[in-house]
This record gives sequence, C-alpha cells and structure tokens, in this order.
Amino acid sequence: MSFSFERLHHVQVLCPPGGEDDARGFYGGVLGMTELPKPPALAARGGCWFRGGGWEIHVSPVAGFVAARRAHAGVLVNDLDGLAERLKTAGRPVEWDAHFPGHRRFYSQDDHGNRLEFLEAVTD
Repeated sequence: MSFSFERLHHVQVLCPPGGEDDARGFYGGVLGMTELPKPPALAARGGCWFRGGGWEIHVSPVAGFVAARRAHAGVLVNDLDGLAERLKTAGRPVEWDAHFPGHRRFYSQDDHGNRLEFLEAVTD
C-alpha cells in the first residue's frame, strides 16, 4: 500500500444546540481535557473541541439531536480504576463490561448521552 494510518486525530460527537456548556463541564471539567480554540470559520458553527492524552473530541451542535447510544469512541486509559472513580464521584455512569478479550473496560456517557468506552490492556 502507498499509505499508512498514523493515529486517530479526533472523534466527533453531537450535542443539542446550546449544549456547549454541558460539554465543557464534562470533557473539560470531569475528564480534565483542554479546550482548543476552533478556527474562525468553524467557530461560527458553534461547538467546542477538546484535547487530552493524545486524542481530541469535537462536539458539534445539531438540530434534532439524538445521542449515540451504541456508537462510541474507545479510549485507552492509564489507571482505568482511577478514571472510573472520578466519573462516579462526578455522578456519571460507569458500566463495566468483561466481554472484550485482553482488556478491562467500562462504558460511560457524556452529559448529552453519547456513549464512551474506556479501556486498558490486561497484561499477564
């Protein structure tokens, strides 16, 4: 092949119009990601972008918003238990799932109901 994938740059999730403050509270506040300035042409559309730990999430408002209940980003985490505790302390759901070989994982969701998967590799 003449090309190769380097890494994931970003994941986009949707929110209802005006949902940016809730996104800031979750991605910036609970997860501790840094909000990025959007380029002016894109900032006019609304939404907000965050970066942390080698990945970005772009939150975009849309009319008729419906949360992604099954589609999700899968994010590798150091100290999965620490993240689970942080989410629980912040009143967010943590649903453990033991059905992914070679990994420990759980699902949570942002304040708009978008599903997120957090996982770590199990070493024997």
